[in-house]
Amino acid sequence: MPHTSDSSISQSRKPRRNNNGLLLPYDHPMRAVMDYALLFLGAFIMALTFNTLMLPNKIASGGISGLSILLESQFGWNPAITQYAFNIPLFILGVCLLGKQFGIRTLVGSVSLPTFIYLTQHLGPATDNPLLAAIFGGIGIGLGLGIVFRGRGSTGGNAITAQLLSTFGKINIALSVAICDGFIILLAGFMLSFENAMYALIALFVTSKTIDVVQVGLGYTKVAFIISDEADKITDTILHDLDRGLTKLQGEGGYTGEGRTVLMVVVGQSEVYKLKAIVRSVDPQAFVIISDTNEVLGEGFKVQA
Repeated sequence: MPHTSDSSISQSRKPRRNNNGLLLPYDHPMRAVMDYALLFLGAFIMALTFNTLMLPNKIASGGISGLSILLESQFGWNPAITQYAFNIPLFILGVCLLGKQFGIRTLVGSVSLPTFIYLTQHLGPATDNPLLAAIFGGIGIGLGLGIVFRGRGSTGGNAITAQLLSTFGKINIALSVAICDGFIILLAGFMLSFENAMYALIALFVTSKTIDVVQVGLGYTKVAFIISDEADKITDTILHDLDRGLTKLQGEGGYTGEGRTVLMVVVGQSEVYKLKAIVRSVDPQAFVIISDTNEVLGEGFKVQA
């Protein structure tokens, strides 16, 4: 039976085979190559989406790319040139005012996105339905941005503007991003139409959700908290029958004040029924809480990319 520590948190686990695959650690020599490959891939996907969905349907869902759509619609300015004209000065301003924290990846992202937009500007629209363009455009932009973020990069533009606003305006960075995107969408409402602004809001929402999927993944795991007088027996059964590690937390009954052992175990969706069956077979009176968790890093699940 696993040893129970006197500390408030103790870890019990059964040795497991690592089946997470090969992922490069941050200090690996090839990690930088992978990061730049992801940055270029993400920027290319964003450029394709921009030229085939967002620009033809005038969906300005925030950021410098959204502003370039507005300026193209009003003055006929080439969106790629417009993005160069904003991204590079913003990067220089960010470095001057905030230091070198943006790094070379932000510079590369600030240049690569408008470059890919320029190289793919000959592509025709994928659809003339603005709702489809908003939905699939949001997916494409979110997919590209998510890949760029996984490469620890940035496409500059709005990210730098939001950082400047956050630093000198003393407001939360998430609110800063919302203000910047909201300002572009508000402009779209006046410069194009309020219907375009509503499509832009749809695209922005889809983009944010897609970024979450790329960053976290589609698979939802479950975390279970188990309170039982038979904690040791349940621990032994989970370790050997379910082949999952678990953590013992030392709790206290709110009414009785008595010390209680709380078991915390993380399982995949397919293992939830088996976990409940295990607990029920050992202690039908056990109190079990099961909830969703978006991402689990560590042994038996995935390692950090």
